[in-house]
Amino acid sequence: MTSSSTQGIKTVLHPVSDLAAAKAVYTALLGVAPQTDSPYYVGFEAEGQHIGLVPAGGPQGMTTPVAYWHVPDIDAKLADLTAAGATVQEAAREVGGGRRVATVTDTDGNVLGLIQDR
Repeated sequence: MTSSSTQGIKTVLHPVSDLAAAKAVYTALLGVAPQTDSPYYVGFEAEGQHIGLVPAGGPQGMTTPVAYWHVPDIDAKLADLTAAGATVQEAAREVGGGRRVATVTDTDGNVLGLIQDR
């Protein structure tokens, strides 16, 4: 194993079919207005967590919520995970603001997200 560790799950993305309806539900649940509010993504910050709503699962085609583990070195963590039997679903890519994301599936097909902020 490398020296790369996780910083915990801090981000969970939810695919939604009706963004306006979902935004109302998550606003009521979290008790805060969205920090990011656009037609392609709505994001909330609450108690150290980022909760994102992704219309129609976004370009990655999410069909279930995905929890994202924050890591200091996404490439090292991908190497650790694939060596342990995980399969890369979405290779590491830049999504803006110095943030890189990737997803893998574990040996049962569960999707695990990774985020690295620079």
